[in-house]
Parts: sequence; structure tokens; C-alpha cells
Amino acid sequence: MRWHNTAWRRRIQAALLTAVAVTTVGPVAQATAAARPAPLIAATDRPIRFTADDSTAYGTVHIPAHRAGHRLAAALLIPGSGLTDRDGDEPPAFAPHTLALFAGTLGDDGVMSLRFDKYGTGNTGWGRYRNSDHIDMAAYTRQAVAAYDALRAQPEADPNALLIVGHSEGGLQALLVDRAVRQKPAGLALIAPQDTRLLDAVDYQLAGQLDQAVAAGQLSARPAALNKAGVHRAIAEFRAHHQVGTSGLLPSIASFLKALFGPHNAVFVRSDDASYPPDIARGIAHGTRALVTCGTADVNVPCRTTPPLLAALASARTTGPGLRVLPGLDHLLHPAGSPVNGRTLAPAARRALHDFVRPWRQLTAS
Repeated sequence: MRWHNTAWRRRIQAALLTAVAVTTVGPVAQATAAARPAPLIAATDRPIRFTADDSTAYGTVHIPAHRAGHRLAAALLIPGSGLTDRDGDEPPAFAPHTLALFAGTLGDDGVMSLRFDKYGTGNTGWGRYRNSDHIDMAAYTRQAVAAYDALRAQPEADPNALLIVGHSEGGLQALLVDRAVRQKPAGLALIAPQDTRLLDAVDYQLAGQLDQAVAAGQLSARPAALNKAGVHRAIAEFRAHHQVGTSGLLPSIASFLKALFGPHNAVFVRSDDASYPPDIARGIAHGTRALVTCGTADVNVPCRTTPPLLAALASARTTGPGLRVLPGLDHLLHPAGSPVNGRTLAPAARRALHDFVRPWRQLTAS
């Protein structure tokens, strides 16, 4: 930020009018020194570790260029579902770098950030949980809360300008962290967020894939309808704690459901499916700045599913950008058809983040 020294100039001018030259040398020199801006500190990435549930998690704090002693708005970045690391990747094959790109975009506006390796990824690993068999949504939330507290404790962070940015399932986690922490965030950015119960999303996602197969001539309407009904039935059986049947389903769908409802994922799936994002959003503190994005080419979280979440945010009297529809963008904030690992955010997605942090924007003069 530029140093505004108008008051000092007025003092100096008054002193020159009322005192002899010899007595003004000291005050003028002092005023000149005081008007100099604080040293500029270059942007940097700093490793961090913190503890949750007796497990050490590892991450990266991105600190944009800033003046020494200046406190910065600070955003916790939360990744999406699966074994997604601090950068938003599932290496080696899936590496869109989504969260790392978020950090860079926010840094352009002078907002620092913390992103971390969630359980099962990167340097963190499974910690006390050993593997995924017994880990649930609450464990991931506790880990994210610990990350939020670690961010708040950073010497550069402004404790009154804490933000949470969650992508996909991370959008639901952002709401859960907001509910859990005492010092509420000033803003929540829900980027292509999970906006309904997990298995309802699975239901419509698989139905959409079957419809696409029919449209492409890869599948006839009759087996598509039978598979839609079979998926719906399997979800109902799982929710009722009954044996899940997959006979008669296409092999790819049967395999997916067996893995989803199998022993390695069942505990987590039940705990995630128990959360309905609009219900959680209604408890957000009044005045919280909120952003919700949906891409018109996003088949994971289509725009048609967002109204209940938006209504809940409105009932909580949130402020800010609200909904930002991203024309032609997919779930990874790429133009439809782009390479998965393109490692870029479309301009519309970047603008949405810039709009979100506008009240906390800091442009540091070189």
C-alpha cells in the first residue's frame, strides 16, 4: 500500500512558517524518515505442519508480496473428494493443480493462503487412521479446523479477515468448518460445491452418464432406464443398511457401486451422505461474504442443483457476490473439452475469486 503522508506535510509547512531554519532541521528529517514506506517483503511459499487427532498434517502457506508488519487477509483452501493433496491433485495421473492455482490467484490480490495434504495424501498420509476403513467426514472436518487455526496463528494473518475457499466436496467441508470454529470466517467461497447429499449426487451423475451413452448411440434407452432404476435401488438399500444388490447392472456401474459401498469407503460415504449442505448453510453468521460458482458444463455439480443452497445462504443473510455462473466451464474450472491436467483457471473463474476477495484486496507498490 502507498503511504499517505498529507498530515506530515501540513506539520512541516507549519513548522517552517513559525520556527527558524535551525530548529526545523530535526523535525523535517524525522518526518521524512517516517514517510518512508515499510520494507517490501517478497512473495514466498512456506512449509507448515499442524496436528489433528494426534496426527501431523503438512501443507504450504503462500504469502504474497507485502509491506513488513502489514496483516493480510488469509484463506484456508480445502480440496475436493478422494485422495486429493494440497495442490488439488491425485498424482500421478490426475494433476490439474486446482488449489495451487487458487493460491496464486488469491495471492495476486494480496491474500495469503494455506493448503494442506488431507488424510491419505502427500506427506500427511493416513496418520492415526492407518487407512481409509474407519475414517469419516468428521475426521476430515477436524483436520480442516486444525488447518484453519494454524492459518489464524500465522504472524502475517489478519485474524479479522479469515476466509475459507472450498472446491467440490471442499465446499461442503467449508460449511462444516464454519459451523465448528469459534472465530467465524469473514467469507466463504464455495467453488463448484457439493450442494446436496452425496448419494443423491451419485444418483444424478450416473443417470447423466447413461443419458450421454444413449445420446451417443452407445446404449439403447431400455438398458439405460433399467440401470438408472438399479442405481436408485442400490442407494436406497445402502441407506437402509441392507445388502446392496448390483446384479443386472452394467459392469462399469456395478464395479463402481461395489467400491463405493465396500468396506474401504462405507464409513465415510455414510457420514458424508448424512450431511445436507443447505441445512448447514442456514447456520452461517449473518453478513458473511459468500460466493457460489457453477459451471454450465459441470456434470458433477450442475447449475440446476444449486437453488436450495442459494436459498439457504439467502436465509442466513449472507452478502457478497453470491452466485457466479461460469459459462462453458467444467468441474475443474476449465473450458469444456480442455485437457484435465491443463493447470490453468479460466478467466471467468479467476474473476469470480477476485470479486470474492475485493473487500480485502491489497495491491503492494514495488
